[in-house]
Amino acid sequence: MNRFFDPGSVAILGASNDPAKWGFWLSAGALQGTGRRRVYLINSRVASIQSEPTFASFADLPETPELLVISIPGTGVPAVVGEALAAGVTAFLIISSRVPGAADLAERIVSAGARLIGPSSLGVVDSGNDLLLAWGNFTPGSLAVVTQSGQLGTEIATLSARSGLGISRFASIGGQSDVRAAEILNTLVDDADTTQVVLYLESFTGGSALVSAMQALRAAGKPTMILTTGQSDAGARLAKSHTGSLTSAMDTVDAACRAAGAIRLSTPGEAVELAGFLATSWLPAGKRIAIISDSGGQGAIAADRAESHGLRVNVLDAATRARVEAHLPQAGHIDNPIDLDGAGEADLSVHSRLVAELLADESIDSVILSGYFGCYGEDIPALLEAELAEVGQLGETVRSHRKPLIVHSMSADSPAVAALWENSIPAYTSIESVMRVVAGASFYASHAGRITEALERSGPVTPWGTGYTAARDTISAAGVPVPQALTVRRGTELAETMAGSDLTPPFVLKAGWPAHKTELGAIALGLSDATALEHAYTEMVARLGEGEYIVEEMDTRGEAVEILVGGRQDENFGPIVMVGAGGTETELYGDTWLELAPVTHAEALEMVSRLTCYRLLTGWRGRRPADLDELAEIIVSVSRLIAGSNEIQEVEINPVRVTPDGALAVDALVVTNRDEEDDGSTDDDSSTDYDSGNHNAGSTDIPDKESR
Repeated sequence: MNRFFDPGSVAILGASNDPAKWGFWLSAGALQGTGRRRVYLINSRVASIQSEPTFASFADLPETPELLVISIPGTGVPAVVGEALAAGVTAFLIISSRVPGAADLAERIVSAGARLIGPSSLGVVDSGNDLLLAWGNFTPGSLAVVTQSGQLGTEIATLSARSGLGISRFASIGGQSDVRAAEILNTLVDDADTTQVVLYLESFTGGSALVSAMQALRAAGKPTMILTTGQSDAGARLAKSHTGSLTSAMDTVDAACRAAGAIRLSTPGEAVELAGFLATSWLPAGKRIAIISDSGGQGAIAADRAESHGLRVNVLDAATRARVEAHLPQAGHIDNPIDLDGAGEADLSVHSRLVAELLADESIDSVILSGYFGCYGEDIPALLEAELAEVGQLGETVRSHRKPLIVHSMSADSPAVAALWENSIPAYTSIESVMRVVAGASFYASHAGRITEALERSGPVTPWGTGYTAARDTISAAGVPVPQALTVRRGTELAETMAGSDLTPPFVLKAGWPAHKTELGAIALGLSDATALEHAYTEMVARLGEGEYIVEEMDTRGEAVEILVGGRQDENFGPIVMVGAGGTETELYGDTWLELAPVTHAEALEMVSRLTCYRLLTGWRGRRPADLDELAEIIVSVSRLIAGSNEIQEVEINPVRVTPDGALAVDALVVTNRDEEDDGSTDDDSSTDYDSGNHNAGSTDIPDKESR
């Protein structure tokens, strides 16, 4: 990567004197680095560019450049790349777009032992190495930007310059035809000029390498903020199971961010807002905030916005309230939010005194000051000196407590607002920005990343058979409890199979091959004895034909909660595991949580706690709490199954019936790479897909139906 960010020599093919052309900006930027590297400008039509002599062609250069930057019409790129490769060029930055055969061109470059950024790159910048090979001006600073969209990247760079952060490194990687984002992220881990990173990606090919790179950045104390697209339903992955269809690509990106210790944001503005906070303040220990405002209305809106971002505005404890009340004897509302009620105008020092009391409270993680502060000296020049002195006192207070104080000021750029930033106090003109930043910083602080265990990939847990029996065998071998069962093979009589059986009624009878059993009448519940079972079997075979049938003991335990546990291979990030509300209403609830697999027992419990239906599991309306540890073990087992097999593409258990006395998997689906192209037909027993529905007898919270 050094060839791209600190080359010893660089040549610009397509250099220009026309400010409206890319070649002009590339030439001007490259020439700023002549004190560090040799720069060659190639243009056959003019003798000089920006007072520097030009070369008519690549062949006329006095040496082979370490980095060749190409900004000519796309049709001419393949020929010049061939010439440059023959001359020994090892790094190409291709600005040109509409390059014919771009994929083949990238393969040619890589096969020759060279590297490529582009085509359709908007350039690279390294402020510390005096490298500017992009359109526009980049203010040196501490924020690195790695982006698939060059223009969005330049927007981030512009916002960063306005905020005072500036850019340490910029890389527009286009379609990642060779050099990928993860490689560039790894170069930033030890880059002395970079303290934070913003990453914009439209595709996450090689996602596991991205996670590893972001984990390394987190370990180096360098926050990574991710921007991406695809939050709409149109971006959701279609799959055979709920595990695939209920989760979107964005859910997986969020799981990857949690594993990496990174944070996903929605817009360039949000990224730069948070970067400003992280560069200035301390991370909050949690989500508990106190709000001070000199306006009751602003305080109330601040509290509403805080709660919408998942922050907690708790009532002050008695001791803190008493201390605050001593500073505000005339105030009418001091519970939280605290209304200054004119005290600020009477004595500016009340701000720092109150902030000191609140920051000293261990039950408060951050303090928000909202309203007029920052405007006193701007509107009343006679108060400027006093306001700046108060800012200085606030700065001493936050440095003493090492907790965040964030100001929402009605002024954007007053001397006091500038002084707040200089005193490690972020200030924003919007209360929405304040709460968004505090919520983002709280998330980042509480998600330091985790290293997922790398399991040795093997074949299937058990030899593959067909239908539901194979799915049962697979999850059972992985440690998931299932009901007692017998399989009635093709050509075998039911009575022969059941002879000597120790299965106890009531029974459930299932046809083993259909993907959707309820619609086909391929399942019969509550069969009270052998006679009822024989009758149901005879009727079902008459309708559906010969095949594999399964007889199971029906789970009749009460107080059961139905949970879905699944796993699948994500095409970018690898194995993931999901837990959600199960049963027939799975799609309706859409109540799911997923993580990269495998997970530990503690991580599985954390996943379950994220579900809305978690309250059903912990003792809803006087019910006994369900066996969460047994459920967690099933999640762990599925996560290790999907992470440790070369053949399994998806696993779904829906439902797992969780009761106070344990958990039992009463439905299973397994999809392997052998049958990914299976069309789901039900005329034979060739599929490992299974969808039997629920055995939920006795549950009062989720209806008892035998279909999804």
